[in-house]
Amino acid sequence: MIPLIKDIGVITGMDLAPLWWALLLGADFGGNATLVGASANVIVSGMAEKEGHKIGFFEYMKTAVPLTIVALIIATIYLYLFYI
Repeated sequence: MIPLIKDIGVITGMDLAPLWWALLLGADFGGNATLVGASANVIVSGMAEKEGHKIGFFEYMKTAVPLTIVALIIATIYLYLFYI
């Protein structure tokens, strides 16, 4: 996506700050929704399982998806307030 955003800036001459922020936030929050979406989630799941606490894929998603949606709503509000 980085080359694409750079090309958009060259072609249109527009301010790219909102696109960079959107890419940053999307890449960060995207991995939080599922257990295998981010390497940290997989590591913590493995550590928890070693200690006798199995975290299932859908069990994780029951908590993570609503929290990810809240985080995305907050990020969207941020982008609207500062860039539109």
